[in-house]
This record gives sequence, C-alpha cells and structure tokens, in this order.
Amino acid sequence: MTTINTEKLLAQAKAACEKRGVRMTPTRSEVFRILSGRDDAIGAYDLLDLLKEAVPNAKPPTIYRALDFLQEQGFVHKISSTNSYVLCTHFDHQHVAQMLICMDCRSVQEVHSSGVDNAMVEQASKHGFDLHHQTVEAHGICSNCREQP
Repeated sequence: MTTINTEKLLAQAKAACEKRGVRMTPTRSEVFRILSGRDDAIGAYDLLDLLKEAVPNAKPPTIYRALDFLQEQGFVHKISSTNSYVLCTHFDHQHVAQMLICMDCRSVQEVHSSGVDNAMVEQASKHGFDLHHQTVEAHGICSNCREQP
C-alpha cells in the first residue's frame, strides 16, 4: 500500500473510532500504519520490533493491547494458523474473513465468497450451533510464487 492509501485508511479508521466512541491512540495508529504497509501477515513480536522504532519503550503488553483493540474494531484479522496479523481494508462493515495464505512468501489475500459464508451458516444452523464469528484460512501457493523458476 502507498503512504497516501495508509493515511486515507487511517483517517477512515479514526473516523470510525470517533463514531463508535472509542479512541485511536498514537500507538494504535502506529501499529495500524505498520500493518498497512505489509502484504504479508506478521507476528506480534516482529510487529513489536517495528513499533519500537516509533515507540522505543513499547513492551509486549503494548503490542497485544493495540492488536486486541484493532481486532475488536474490525481493523485487523488474526491468522490463527500462523499466530499473525493482517490489516483489513474494508472495516466499514462486519464480514466473514476468508484468507488465502501463501506458504512460500507468506502473503495474505482476503477474499469474499458468499457461497462459503452461506454454507457455513447453513451447516451451523443444521447442527444447532449459534455461529458468532467465522474465519476461513486456506494455505497454498500464490500466483507470484508459482511463476518463479
């Protein structure tokens, strides 16, 4: 993402926070900026190392509190299988996360397929399960990595 896109997204996130009555602190903003510049998912400790460039006294609780907030607001998705995080660029509405995760370059692409969403909801209902959240993680090789010799 470009800096212009990052600042535009951050402004949208701050506006969403204001509307929701929550606060986008400078540390949360910096974590948002770091994530917006990445195409791959990143673990909390690697993210903490990058955060320390802007917030030298940042500690593990700092990054985890920021990530928890960003997740609660829908700005970040957690990739459970790799215990890493990726920015969500369409946080203006609740949605099901379907992630295509490259096993070579670790890039993450978020896709949306109502067929997958609907099938999961249907199966949950069929089994009397009250579905609150769903994330589908698919691991494979992206087109860029497949094309490399």
